[in-house]
Amino acid sequence: MTSTSPTTPPTPSATDAECLALTRNLRRRGVAVLSVFGLMWAVAAASGTGSATDVAPLAIEVAALLITAAAIYLGYRKGAAPSPRTVDLPANWARGVGIVNTVELAAIFAVIAASNAAGRPEVVPVGIALVVGLHFFPLARLYDQWQYRWTASLLTVVAVAGFVLVAAGVASETVRIVVGLGSAVVLWASSYHLALRG
Repeated sequence: MTSTSPTTPPTPSATDAECLALTRNLRRRGVAVLSVFGLMWAVAAASGTGSATDVAPLAIEVAALLITAAAIYLGYRKGAAPSPRTVDLPANWARGVGIVNTVELAAIFAVIAASNAAGRPEVVPVGIALVVGLHFFPLARLYDQWQYRWTASLLTVVAVAGFVLVAAGVASETVRIVVGLGSAVVLWASSYHLALRG
């Protein structure tokens, strides 16, 4: 930081400006990704509430679209307050994110394959929620976003609740609704936190 005189505010250096831009871009990317995946989970939940011609699935999907659109608007609006702090990313953070996301994707395919092979398709959303939740633990460090630890913990709780419902013999549609809406709410809450608080 440099200053032209004792009375003028400091002017950010190029490095500071780049850091602020990176923080803003990561924040916006997080808002978009979290809210869109929240939408996908809500649509999955809606599929458990009835046929495509019923009112309930349509109402859930419309509400999910509005919640997602509002989150993205808040995250990308020009008048958004700057993040209260700039991120302090570890070395090779982008490579680490790529590895974590690749492992997550492989684990999701493994969950789907294993669940279908065992004749237990109702376990698929529960297993995916667990994988997604766990992958946020390393992302919290790689993105320097402590909030993602809460995202990880809450998604893991949703997954555990789903496993309890499966073990209790609850209908697969009910499991899909609980896990889908639970995961959507967690991801939307994280998205709105990023959009409003940084």
